[in-house]
Amino acid sequence: MTTTTQQSFGQNARQGGGLGAFCQHAERAPLVEIETSDYVVAVAGNPNTGKSTIFNAVTGLRQHVGNWPGKTVMRAEGNFQFDGKRYKLVDLPGTYSLLSASIDEEIARDFVLFGRPDCIVIVTDATVLERNLNLILQILQITGRVVVCLNLMDEARRKGIVIDDRKLADELGVPVIPTVARTGEGIESLLRTVAAVCTGAIPNPPYHVAMSGTVAGVIDELSELIQTHCPNLPNARWVAVRLLEGDARVEQAISSGEFHALTAKASAELLGRAEILRGHLDVAFRDQLVEALYADAQRIAQDVTRTRERTAADWDARLDRILTSRLIGLPLMALGLAVVFWLTIVGANYPSKLLATILFAVERRGASFFDLIGAPAWLTGFFWHGMYRGLAWVVSVMLPPMTIFFPTFTILENLGYLPRVAFNLDRLFQRAGAHGKQALTMCMGFGCNAAGVISCRVINSPRERLIAILTNNFVPCNGRFPTLILLSGVFVAAAFPPAFASFAAAASLVAVVLVGVLFTLLVSWGLSRTLLKGEASSFTFELPPYRRPNIRQILYTSLIDRTLFVLWRAIVMAAPAGGLIWLLSHVTVAGMSLTDRIAAFLDPLGHAIGLDGVILLAYIIAIPANEIVVPTILMAYTGAGMLIQVESLTQLRALLAGQAHWTLLTAICLMLFCVLHNPCSTTIWTIYKETGSVKWTVLGALVPLAIAFAVTLAVAQVAHLFG
Repeated sequence: MTTTTQQSFGQNARQGGGLGAFCQHAERAPLVEIETSDYVVAVAGNPNTGKSTIFNAVTGLRQHVGNWPGKTVMRAEGNFQFDGKRYKLVDLPGTYSLLSASIDEEIARDFVLFGRPDCIVIVTDATVLERNLNLILQILQITGRVVVCLNLMDEARRKGIVIDDRKLADELGVPVIPTVARTGEGIESLLRTVAAVCTGAIPNPPYHVAMSGTVAGVIDELSELIQTHCPNLPNARWVAVRLLEGDARVEQAISSGEFHALTAKASAELLGRAEILRGHLDVAFRDQLVEALYADAQRIAQDVTRTRERTAADWDARLDRILTSRLIGLPLMALGLAVVFWLTIVGANYPSKLLATILFAVERRGASFFDLIGAPAWLTGFFWHGMYRGLAWVVSVMLPPMTIFFPTFTILENLGYLPRVAFNLDRLFQRAGAHGKQALTMCMGFGCNAAGVISCRVINSPRERLIAILTNNFVPCNGRFPTLILLSGVFVAAAFPPAFASFAAAASLVAVVLVGVLFTLLVSWGLSRTLLKGEASSFTFELPPYRRPNIRQILYTSLIDRTLFVLWRAIVMAAPAGGLIWLLSHVTVAGMSLTDRIAAFLDPLGHAIGLDGVILLAYIIAIPANEIVVPTILMAYTGAGMLIQVESLTQLRALLAGQAHWTLLTAICLMLFCVLHNPCSTTIWTIYKETGSVKWTVLGALVPLAIAFAVTLAVAQVAHLFG
């Protein structure tokens, strides 16, 4: 097995493909690298049906899996072997239809139409079969090389839904394999069936939606003409329907010569005949096709599905009445977030102290060893007191809270609570003139703002997608939470009696997160009425069922995908930052270190916004990664340009309050600045890649920074005014 790769589609999905592949069926459109694979298998399906879970179960890789729709907005590729053959598995974004309306739907459509995979596994939610059949029937009109994966059978059984999978296979004319992907049930049978389809052992002709009258006659006539010019085309009927519907892309592919097997005369004949025949059709031709498709889906679902009396209580509906309540839904969300923060703050103190003791002991021994072998003092200082001490501080302070916060947050995600959060926020985004799906992309930002920006592809409207991209930064990401948690525990907690300290710290974190949400809404409202004017569009949002968390998946996602990823990025950035601060502190100009000179230059601006020059310098150095802000600050404060050993939060507070003259106001302003300031370099680059515009990228970086300065300036000046 190999490591999975994530690829953004954009123009990629159209390179080298096109309708020519339909005629020259021996040629595969070069959408994936196939040099090391015998067969290419695509995984398609509606959002939130378990496609990524199937992908992980088959390849053994760990693509991020979440219980909410719209997770996969990039193409994931992985490899696996079965019966001595090598397979490349491609996980496509979830889509309800091949009539592409958004970028993620276009990605899936292009690969199904032009990628020519050897087999397409259509992952289906067994609890809502009829809705899933719409996409299945659309794909079956293009190719019969399909295996229907009837997933989530455990939930279907819990809901009293019984599906006759053999009868469903007879109706569709393709294999149907029941599975429970998260437990591995049915995966072996699925692989054997996929292998049989890839090798041609199970031949499956395309599915034809029944039409009648004039429509059927017109489709048949154009199909025969297409097959005359392109006898090897397996889905001439589908191409005929696309031409009759006036599909601009299909017409362009034919007229431009992308249909390699067609002469210019043949292309002109096809397009001309399609235009003539289109005139014989009713203006509601497209609606008739869609109605026929839905009628087939409804008939098949009714034939193969029956419902028995449920033995379990309808907990989903009961919980939703509470969690999505207009009256208490949002307060419950804030309370849940406060509980997560409280557990993190209370549980992180002792592990942090233990780690610090161990890691700083290593530093002392290492520095002593360098002295013993006669290493230059500058080398000992740069390596052990600069780079290593910065790393030790990052690990001891960041690792414990992350190992509590991220698993707890991932449990809520696996349960299916995040879509309920998005549902509760939907009406607020509508009032702000933004798209309701922006609530989903905002939730993605809690993990990583760059991932949140990419997830904005699920929004169909370009205007509303851009609003979501430009405002995603106001949600605190993985890299900013350690700083926020530290500040709340060190300063906010200390301002309250010990019995209430942890609760006050948790409440302050919730308040800061809500400030970020508030500015997401305010800036969205401002953009929708100025630079990006327009009305908010409506959409249908599906609430997934509550699911029992997969403990192994939670541990992997929270500890490997999130904790170790964030920690590693912090370590990679903290080492050079530690070395840089050490150098700045030891290079002097006119008897004053560069650190002191830069900090002194920035001090007036820093004090005006409740901070100081050292903090602003730290944020400049930390542009590549937010994780290193606090360690950089502490390294700059020490006269030797290195961190002192901090064995407790009390000692850390004494350092900041004594040597650096921090107050509760400093901590509050820094927390606000941390949430609102400019994105990290990774997110800025992602904004540019998604928008393709320098203008919007600059705006996405500078607007948050300006707001951060404005808010902290207002808070600091009001605080000074009232003493």
